Amino acid sequence: MVDIREENGKIIVKPGINIVAGVVKDIKAEISALVNDGKTDIIIDLEGVEMIDSMGLGVLIATHNSIQEHDKKLELINIPSDIGKLLRTMRLDQHFNM
Repeated sequence: MVDIREENGKIIVKPGINIVAGVVKDIKAEISALVNDGKTDIIIDLEGVEMIDSMGLGVLIATHNSIQEHDKKLELINIPSDIGKLLRTMRLDQHFNM
């Protein structure tokens, strides 16, 4: 479901689908496995994501918190304008590299 690849020493996670309650468990498990394996340079590519609900935001925040323990920041790329606006409204842009 989630496309995961390594590029230039960083892990790029591309869900390609809306990050909502029905898929959050699977996405969170895949990202948690990466962090537990010591992969802390994580980029989430939001291309193809049209919506993120509160559970999806929870996954982004949990991922940020996990990798922050390793002095890293979660990076988000290809952010659709509506999602970018939501992240800025919630002031998450101050915590994520966008």
